[in-house]
Formats: sequence, structure tokens, C-alpha cells
Amino acid sequence: MDVITQGQSWLPIAFAGLLGLSILLYVVLDGYDLGVGILTGALGAGEDAAHKDRMIASIGPFWDANETWLVLAVGLLLVAFPFAQGVVLGALYLPVALMLLGLILRGVAFDFRAKAVDGHRIWWDRAFFAGSTLAALTQGYMLGLYIVGFERTAVNVAFSLLTAVSLVAGYAFIGASWLILKAEGDLQRRAVRWARGTLWLVALGFVAVSIVTPLMSERIFAKWFELPWIVLLAPLPATAAAIFVVLHLALKALPTRTDRFSWVPFAGAIALFALGFYGLAYSFFPYVVPERMTIWEAAAADASLMIMLVGACLVLPMILGYTALSYWIFKGKAGALRYD
Repeated sequence: MDVITQGQSWLPIAFAGLLGLSILLYVVLDGYDLGVGILTGALGAGEDAAHKDRMIASIGPFWDANETWLVLAVGLLLVAFPFAQGVVLGALYLPVALMLLGLILRGVAFDFRAKAVDGHRIWWDRAFFAGSTLAALTQGYMLGLYIVGFERTAVNVAFSLLTAVSLVAGYAFIGASWLILKAEGDLQRRAVRWARGTLWLVALGFVAVSIVTPLMSERIFAKWFELPWIVLLAPLPATAAAIFVVLHLALKALPTRTDRFSWVPFAGAIALFALGFYGLAYSFFPYVVPERMTIWEAAAADASLMIMLVGACLVLPMILGYTALSYWIFKGKAGALRYD
């Protein structure tokens, strides 16, 4: 089993932590607004158009800034782990291109739907849904390929497609949870139904990843099932199961008259994503390319990393600060959609 040996630099560990934090924040923050975009496909035209406007209004102040974390994550991979980025992005070239296409499509649709005449707006709504779904599917597919070490056998591709569908369900669930928090009335009741319907698809994805991950290598299997390493992982499945039960019970009780517990599904969704990320990070560390390249082998020179760390320490608090400020300013229920 690989361990950190004496004399290895701490800088790659620091940048691996920053990269992991950026990915987790992106998945949570852009995950819910991608989820809202996916859920717009559950609504038709006519009377549902007002619900679509309110759904888009709930993410309007945040969605563009949420994608900052994706830019930061890719930037950290490129500059801090230059020997890995060629392997990772080379193996994922097509799904990365499709993900960017989806993100561009939803960004264009978000702005153009405001300027379209009523007869054309439905097409931009469909483009917003399609772009959101395509971005989520490709991200899930890339996650599956990463877990199986980028080997494209029939079984591995099938597993990657399952993770793609599961991540779409996960984004839809956290998007519905966001709407429970931000919406009122009929839209909130619909969001509760959407959350109930996607919760168990998320559970299926958790189970599938949990089964496949330890089978990828003897090293990961040992970290999951041998002492003393199992102690670090043992709380994860029990905690995840408890969160699923709490979410199931909370969604059965929602919506309430006082709206007092509308935050519970969103908090639970964040906790599930964090647990899933912890499990994957625990399993694959210290490898940045599964079973092929460690973070020390992939990292840039220490002198370069130190300069970049100073820059990251200046930039990261700014990003966190304006993100927190925007959520504070636009707290509370979503209002009517306005573009003026």
C-alpha cells in the first residue's frame, strides 16, 4: 500500500486539497443550478411558463459565479499537476468537449430566452434543459471513467453510463432541494415530488460506486477492508444511510405550513455529495491518475508550486468572499424573474 514517505514535499498535498475543494464546491454549487435546468424539462408550456421563470430566477444571481469553481479546478490541474493533465484531459477529450458544449448552450439559452418573443422562448427553454442535461451526463460519464482508470471495456463503459445517469439524478435532487428552499406554493410542492422521485436514484448511484471502486485495485480494496485503514472509512456508509433516512422522512413531511424545515433537503444533499467525495478522495489518494501517477509524480517543481500557492492564497479568499456575499444579498425566497 502506498504511503507518504519521509522527504516528500507537502506542496502537492496542499494543491491536491485545493483542487479537491474546488471540485467539491463546483459539484455542489453548479450542481444545483444544473439540476434546476434539468428539472425545467419536467414542465410544459402555458401555465408552467411562470414556474420556469421562477425556477430560473432562483438561480439567476448565482449560476454564472458558480462556474468559477470549475475554471479554478481546471486551472489548478493544468498548473499544479502538468504531467497529469495531459493524461486526464487526453483520456476525456470527447466528454470534456461535449460538457463545454452543454455549458455554452445553457449559458446562451439563459440570456436569449429573455429577448425571445413568446413563440420562440419555448425553444430557448428546451436548449437550457438540453445544455444542463448534457453537461451533467458528461460529468457523470467522466467520473465513471476516472473510477475505472480510463479503461474503455464494455463493462467499464456501462458503469460510466450508470454513473452518468446517477449524477443527473443527483443534480436533479439537489436542484429540487434548492427549489424547496427558494420556492413557495405549487412550485415548492412540485419540487418536493421531484426530490422524492430522484432520492432513490441517488442511492442507487452511491451503491454502484461503492461496489465498483474497491474492485479497481488491490490497494483500494485494502484501504476499504483491512485494518487499520477500514477505521477511516467505516463511518461513511453508516452516515450516508442515516442521511438517506432523514431525507426520506423530511420529504414525506414537506412542505410544512411554516416552511421551517425547507432547508433540510438541501443540507442533506450537500452532506451526501461531501461524503461521496470523501470516499473517492480516500480511495484514490495519493494517485491523481488512478494507479498510474501520484500527486508527487504529476506535480510541478516546488519553486513553481510555492509561487502559485501565494497567488492561490490571495485569490481563493476573494472568490469565497464574493460568493458568500452574493448568497447573503439574495437570501430568502426567489422573486419574480426580471432582466432590467
